[in-house]
Amino acid sequence: MSIAIRVQPDVEQKVKALGQAAQYDVCGEACGTDAARKRNSLGHWIYPAVMPDGKRVKLLKVLLTNFCEKNCAYCANGIDRDVRRTSFVPDELARLFDQMVQRKLVEGLFLSSGISGSAQRTMDRMLATVELVRKRYQFNGYVHLKLLPGATRAQVERAGQIAQRVSVNLEAPNSQRLGQIAPLKDRDEVLNPMRWASEFIKRGEGRWAPSGQTTQFVVGAADESDREILTTASYLYQKLDLHRAYFSAFQPVPGTPLESKPHTPAWREHRLYQTDFLLRLYDFRLDELVFDDQGRLPQEADPKTLWARAHPEFYPVEINHAPRDALLRVPGIGPRSASRILHGRRQTRLRSLADLRGAGAVASRAAPFILIGGKRPPHQLPLW
Repeated sequence: MSIAIRVQPDVEQKVKALGQAAQYDVCGEACGTDAARKRNSLGHWIYPAVMPDGKRVKLLKVLLTNFCEKNCAYCANGIDRDVRRTSFVPDELARLFDQMVQRKLVEGLFLSSGISGSAQRTMDRMLATVELVRKRYQFNGYVHLKLLPGATRAQVERAGQIAQRVSVNLEAPNSQRLGQIAPLKDRDEVLNPMRWASEFIKRGEGRWAPSGQTTQFVVGAADESDREILTTASYLYQKLDLHRAYFSAFQPVPGTPLESKPHTPAWREHRLYQTDFLLRLYDFRLDELVFDDQGRLPQEADPKTLWARAHPEFYPVEINHAPRDALLRVPGIGPRSASRILHGRRQTRLRSLADLRGAGAVASRAAPFILIGGKRPPHQLPLW
């Protein structure tokens, strides 16, 4: 299905090229899926994303330019790559986005860019684009704006004033790993925008970038361990007000220095997301996580179940009396179902696994680790 908007052929070619170039930038809970990384039925590069309030929106995800002075080994747009280069000017992209909004094809914008000329000049053009979207076209919806490595403090401040969310692609967990895959990137140039964003978030009291700041790691590109990634993510949550981290399993791109490197399996990305949830939403500490000898998260079971198996002294948990923090340690019980259990048992005691399922828990996973009214519920023993 093609998009029925009148655009100049040159602009149409740009949105296709720069939309495709943005495809591996994870922009939300749905944007990291394999399905979302592919050209969808709308005909151009429009991606579903889940907003902080749970609402699903369609985003135009696009680069301002695919010219880039960096040489990241995993990226198709590096300075030495043989790709067709093109750029939008701010007026051009803002007008195109408005046309798509008016025809209800998109509900938000995710804007990133290669670095052309300098980070500051490119960031100025990105800010100018969003300013036009806001002021000339009166768009009050969702904008996610990428902060480029090397952006100034003033640019970061303005970005959070006109965008709901800002992000910096950290890509690697430490300077050593970053040097392996992006030798022209300076770690401080990457981290400084995040530090400034943290200051503005604290000062803004929910008004500056109200959906927070995020970051992304390319998983497996630098042979880093899961422990390294999660150590950095944990630091960012605690010290730099990170809203959340996204993980993108490395996929080799033809024509890059890493084109022959094996891809990172999807299960590793999935385990990182599961563990990230434990750190952000379940009050787990980094030192409680289970890693193998190489610092990897095991494949055979999810991280919460592995912790439960390693701590039999903590169980069984009496579902009718346990506080919230104990409920959250039970496999199959998450933040929402824990809240429903706490609320429901003020009215009446839980008496069966059916009551637990009614609260939204995965009763079959929880059963081996709980008591209901002082009794162990029936459950199937695990095979290992």
